[in-house]
Amino acid sequence: MTDRLVFAGPASGEFANSLAKRLSLPIVSVDVKEFSDTETKFRVDENVSGASILVVQSTYPPVDKNYMQLFLAAHHLSQEGAKVHAVIPYMGYARQDKQFLRGEVVSLGVISHLLRSTGVSRVTTVDIHSAEGLALFPMPIYSVSAIPALVQYIKRNQKLSSPVVISPDFGSSKRTEAFATLYGAVHLRFSKERDRITGQVKVEAGALDVKDRDVIIVDDIVSTGATIRAAAEKLRKAEAGRIVAACIHPLLIENAYERVMEAGVDELIGTNTVPSKVSKVDATEPLASYLRTLTE
Repeated sequence: MTDRLVFAGPASGEFANSLAKRLSLPIVSVDVKEFSDTETKFRVDENVSGASILVVQSTYPPVDKNYMQLFLAAHHLSQEGAKVHAVIPYMGYARQDKQFLRGEVVSLGVISHLLRSTGVSRVTTVDIHSAEGLALFPMPIYSVSAIPALVQYIKRNQKLSSPVVISPDFGSSKRTEAFATLYGAVHLRFSKERDRITGQVKVEAGALDVKDRDVIIVDDIVSTGATIRAAAEKLRKAEAGRIVAACIHPLLIENAYERVMEAGVDELIGTNTVPSKVSKVDATEPLASYLRTLTE
């Protein structure tokens, strides 16, 4: 039996198959059944004892359901004697990695304990929201960066004039600085305030020297699109040229895509950690490069 296998979670079938192809690994044969009440049942009809299995499951909405499927698969495979390595392209709950307000649950800490309790021995994700969250995990965890892949895609597919790279808030500034360095562009940072009760976003830009210059807004997640929209509106008022928004995880909740485009964004680009209409950059390449370095 092959020592390393890939288990394709229901949320990431195409992603998992692409990753398995890059790594030249076989896919675990699994029968998946979803009942009318949305409960999921897995049946693995092969011997996995002694194997090291990459369980690939992204946890975009519905987040709880996708996590539950991951827990079910991990627990079964570990009980059957496999070593389980959870590959989570988009890690849900990663934004709640600390108590921002008194009484809040540190959700990512709960996720880490659940992964351990279901038999996961290692975790790999793509661009976790904050590196601080990695400290909550009791097992080895690594966050792969898809920023170089985003840079390459935009360089190949966008003809931009003297571009300026914009960080829409402080939290994304390190990621955006890395993007700007690889791209060879100037980096500017906005300040953002989010009301922790209402969720309302306020972006302040200060003095902007972007008149007639193209702009790339870089963030890790586009969920409701509120942050990108607020930044784009400021840039339009400053008479920027083309505005390209780039993100790792395009969640695009409800009408987020339309909201962003209506604010004056010319193109929104994301990776395939979350399947969407803007998932144009393949994150399996940097993931595979990292996974090849592991001996398990």
